[in-house]
Order: sequence, then C-alpha cells, then structure tokens
Amino acid sequence: MIVVHRAHGFRFVIYTADHEPAHVHITGPGQAKINLLGSDGEPEVVWTIGIKRSDLRRLVDEVSTCRSHFLQEWERVHGQTD
Repeated sequence: MIVVHRAHGFRFVIYTADHEPAHVHITGPGQAKINLLGSDGEPEVVWTIGIKRSDLRRLVDEVSTCRSHFLQEWERVHGQTD
C-alpha cells in the first residue's frame, strides 16, 4: 500500500498487488474506491462505505485535481494504465 495523497482527513492509496482499471482507495472516516478514468474520462466512484455525501463530493473533486499525479503513481507501481 502506497499513500499517494492526504486531504480532508483521508488517505488516498494505491495497493501494490491490485488490478486495473487504474484507481485509488480512500480511507479515513469511511472508505471509497474511485476509478481514475471513468467511462466519460472523468473520475468515477466505484463504491463507498460510511462517507458522508458532502465529503464524497469533496473527495471526488480532490481526485479530479490530483488525477494526473495519481495516474503517474499508478503507472510507476503497475505499469501502463488501461
């Protein structure tokens, strides 16, 4: 597990033994998984547990802002993105 970012009381992590598509897991007061490249090219929430809706909006905005960094980290850990 590599912590690639911290914001709003959450950690954004990439697991080394994970699978495509490129995504981040978010942990803190709740958990979420967000694909970095959704069907429309924007981040896409896969699932969430225990995160308030207002926090989730902030977290998705954070992923959008930091997406290029997250994709670089995914590529460094796993190779080429899909």
